[in-house]
Amino acid sequence: MPEIERTRDLVIFKKGDIYTVALSPALASDGWLGGQGMQWFNSSRDEMTVENTDGAGQGFMLWGSDEDSDEFTALTRNQPHYNFGVLGFGGWLFSTRAFERYTYASRLAGPLVPVTYAAQDELVFSLRGRWTNEDEWTLSGDPRAPNANVMGVVVQPPSSANDNYLTIQARI
Repeated sequence: MPEIERTRDLVIFKKGDIYTVALSPALASDGWLGGQGMQWFNSSRDEMTVENTDGAGQGFMLWGSDEDSDEFTALTRNQPHYNFGVLGFGGWLFSTRAFERYTYASRLAGPLVPVTYAAQDELVFSLRGRWTNEDEWTLSGDPRAPNANVMGVVVQPPSSANDNYLTIQARI
């Protein structure tokens, strides 16, 4: 049985820095998970604006756009409705559901093959903005490869003991 009741996408153990940001139109309409990676978005707005990262990443969202814990509260869909979110960066310790569960190659062609995480694995953001130990820039043939933007390390791999959350020491 898990020691902590996890009803959010992101469970924070040690807080780093935060900044309130505006959302790109696509991010506001599509939503995101708490812990999902973000990058700056060129916008004509006065506010700093973010979009889902494609591997570069400047931070991660603290709360998901539509989490179970917000159901039937005043916070339900609040962030996408008002076009804002809270970006985390710096040194954090947290557990999240926003990580790749299956390898890049198997997500493209199947059958699905689980990604294996181990303590001290270096983590980057995937092309979908989720934490992973795979270099999806290299695997996809992206001209920016290899992805040397290490954003954190695995503290505890996902397991039934931690409700299948990935525990990360972020260093963004």
